Amino acid sequence: MYDVIIIGGGPAGLTAGIYTSRDRLKTLILEKSMCGGLVATADFIENYPGFTDGIKGTELMANFKKQAEKFGTGIKELKEIKNIKRENGKITVLTEKEEYSSRALVIASGSMPKTLNVPGEKELRGKGVSYCAICDGPFFKDKDIAVVGCGNSGLQEGEALLKFAKSITFIEFLPFITAARILQERLQKNKKASFLLNHMLVSINGKNKVDSVTVKDRQTNQKKTIAVAGVFMYVGFLPNSGFLKGIVDLDKHGYIKTDEKMRTSVPGIYAVGDVRCKEVRQIDVACGEATIAAISIRDYLQELSK
Repeated sequence: MYDVIIIGGGPAGLTAGIYTSRDRLKTLILEKSMCGGLVATADFIENYPGFTDGIKGTELMANFKKQAEKFGTGIKELKEIKNIKRENGKITVLTEKEEYSSRALVIASGSMPKTLNVPGEKELRGKGVSYCAICDGPFFKDKDIAVVGCGNSGLQEGEALLKFAKSITFIEFLPFITAARILQERLQKNKKASFLLNHMLVSINGKNKVDSVTVKDRQTNQKKTIAVAGVFMYVGFLPNSGFLKGIVDLDKHGYIKTDEKMRTSVPGIYAVGDVRCKEVRQIDVACGEATIAAISIRDYLQELSK
């Protein structure tokens, strides 16, 4: 029996663990893969406060994990959640083989990259189609590649890919770039980067590996095929909330609804980070929400004790 169980070992989950464990609450983090979340797949992070020269995503998350463990947070990786039950004030979390119980639960399960489901995307995943620059960038040394999506993720990861690629064609559905201005300026100055705005990806082509992409100009409807060896997809994210249907209130996109104290519709269950319904999804925002949730849980458990 734990005081707090946290689902998810990304920035939000690990921060919540730091705070609850430091408050001497018996805390367990359950992570379906390895701790770090999507941040651990980021090549470089330069907008997280305190690191004037930036920091690698893997290094930042290793620091988070080490700090949580320092205060006594239990961490179990490779534990995917199958179901959650709440009875008589006790919350039970079920994985494939085990179950764990607690008095409070923090859902910090994050999000996953969205797919476009265009022809070739599913078939060529891992054969040139990727969602992770830090994982697969080195495979495309001196090759032409495409990045789909010109938001912050697309340009940040594209900048990392430019260390390896011969050239990158950025494909953006909208007629403008949505990424931060500083990213736009750096990428547009790079001679290896070119941009196709107001274009949609029609298909990813190849038999056993990617050899080209077909795009369509949304203004003229003209199509053209571009020879590339790889395609990196950054077209948004979907919440990891499938296991929560019927348990807590979700919005129409599957994000968890909470109040300002990070409380969900179910007493004792809180939600933080990218899985939460909100406007801004950033590392420091997730950490702030986790801090609020941890303090809210401390007060909640004190009331239960009374």
